[in-house]
Amino acid sequence: MLDVLPATQRAATSLTAVGLAGVAPAALAGWADWADLPPEQARVGLVHAISNVAAVACYAAALTARLRGRSKRGTLWSLGGLTAVAVSGALGGHVSYRQSVGACPAT
Repeated sequence: MLDVLPATQRAATSLTAVGLAGVAPAALAGWADWADLPPEQARVGLVHAISNVAAVACYAAALTARLRGRSKRGTLWSLGGLTAVAVSGALGGHVSYRQSVGACPAT
């Protein structure tokens, strides 16, 4: 969102770097959850993970471009990352809500 506001390129670069720093712990937590899933949910979880890898690749490319002074290219890569995150979020929501992964039935 900072890419569309004037004079916020530095903040966008900083937040991209901070977001990428949180990838490893989030991936480890996701992997631990995925390991316990039944096959149907595990397949969706795998596509969710692939979407996350695509998002990380896009955001890493965006950060690299921004650090090299190519802010417009960084913005385009960020939009690609946002698209991958949207797909990943939809898949994560599907696994959580439609397939009831992690749901605790009411007693």
